[in-house]
Amino acid sequence: MKKRLFSTLSILLVALATVAEGRAKYVFYFIGDGMGVNQVNAAETYLGALEGRIGIQELCFPSFPYVGLINTQSATNGVTDSAAGGTALASGNKTKNGALGVLKDLTTPVTCIADWAREAGAAVGITTSVSVDHATPAAFYAHVGNRNEYYKIGEQLTKTNVDFFGASDFNKPDNPDDGPNLYEQAKANGFTIARGYKDYQKKAKKADKMILFQTEEASSKVERGSIPFALDRTKNDLTLQDITRAAINFLTSKQKDGFFLMVEGGKIDWGCHSNDPVFISELIDMDNAVKVAYEFYQQHPDETLIVITADHETGGLVLGRGAYELNLKAVASQRMSMGKLERELKAKKEKLGDKFTWEEGKKFLTESFGFWGDVKVSDEQASRLERSFNEFKEGKAGADRVSGTVRRVISECAMIGWQSGGHSNGYVPAFAIGVGAEQFQGRFDNTEISKKMAKAAGWEVK
Repeated sequence: MKKRLFSTLSILLVALATVAEGRAKYVFYFIGDGMGVNQVNAAETYLGALEGRIGIQELCFPSFPYVGLINTQSATNGVTDSAAGGTALASGNKTKNGALGVLKDLTTPVTCIADWAREAGAAVGITTSVSVDHATPAAFYAHVGNRNEYYKIGEQLTKTNVDFFGASDFNKPDNPDDGPNLYEQAKANGFTIARGYKDYQKKAKKADKMILFQTEEASSKVERGSIPFALDRTKNDLTLQDITRAAINFLTSKQKDGFFLMVEGGKIDWGCHSNDPVFISELIDMDNAVKVAYEFYQQHPDETLIVITADHETGGLVLGRGAYELNLKAVASQRMSMGKLERELKAKKEKLGDKFTWEEGKKFLTESFGFWGDVKVSDEQASRLERSFNEFKEGKAGADRVSGTVRRVISECAMIGWQSGGHSNGYVPAFAIGVGAEQFQGRFDNTEISKKMAKAAGWEVK
């Protein structure tokens, strides 16, 4: 009898301690796609270099008090892809590369933290800087054996009870069977679609469920698969900060029992896939989105948890190229992404024709990347740039030949190296602040993150 009484008392004391500590009513899950340890280090070292010194200038999220290292292997591969990585981060289950929201048999569906939060009465938001049906966001609502089934993924999105989606657009909105497209299906299932942040502000109050996309013009004329790189952004472009701010505003307006919000910085990965130092500005841009969440945390410090991690590292990034030197300040002269460079080159060639000489090309590269100006290039590098330009001008190669040479020269000048154009099995970091953040220190597997977050929030893992 005494033993049973002691056991009951122990359980009661643990419960009281949990109440005293509070729970994470508001949970933020930031995922920097492709963001390894060196990507974070590069961004902070770059900011230090801008101040003319050796060392780092701290960003917001790497300065959070709890830091961990994450293993990322998938169920079938030593190097994961974003689908399997996203599934592990969302559900706590390993799966086959290419699969989303299912086990490695490609058919058995799994639940994820978005489901656990919703079933506990919380509002749910899923957002990204790329398309809403891309691998990482889709891992939080879709169940398919192949991540490239964009239309099927989109159909599943329209049938969810997720409160808020934010992204560039759908990748494949048109119905292959000539029926209603995904926009029409989403509206039929209770979603209000806003095009741009101003449109969101007009429609939010009357919306039951919301999808925030960039403007139709941005999707049709530039890129439907993502919002622009931070370097390419114009004042009218949707930003990850806009998306995060809108998500917080909408989720809090639902007056549910807190919320869960996933935010992906998807184009860190895109930059690293192409070995383009543009990833640095993308990482800084995601940090700016984290700052929006951090402002919310400061207003609700006893009820908020913010966790930042990645699905994998991309590119095998190395800071240093043989000599014990680093020159990340060279990246500051880059004014556009490689995609925009290619578009600009094609436009200039079409407009100027034979008048688009190497002298004109050299001037353009100086203005856009600092070559022969703040960024010193060797004779050999200059020769490669000129040769690739002439091959493009003469029709012997596409604009990608020029952009490929440009990004290699930038990396060489910045003294950073790349192992590949794919993913690696390098550790990725986790950073955390708020209620339950102490769980995110040390080394652990990517399957543990969502479960730790659910524990902090008091949500049942199913």
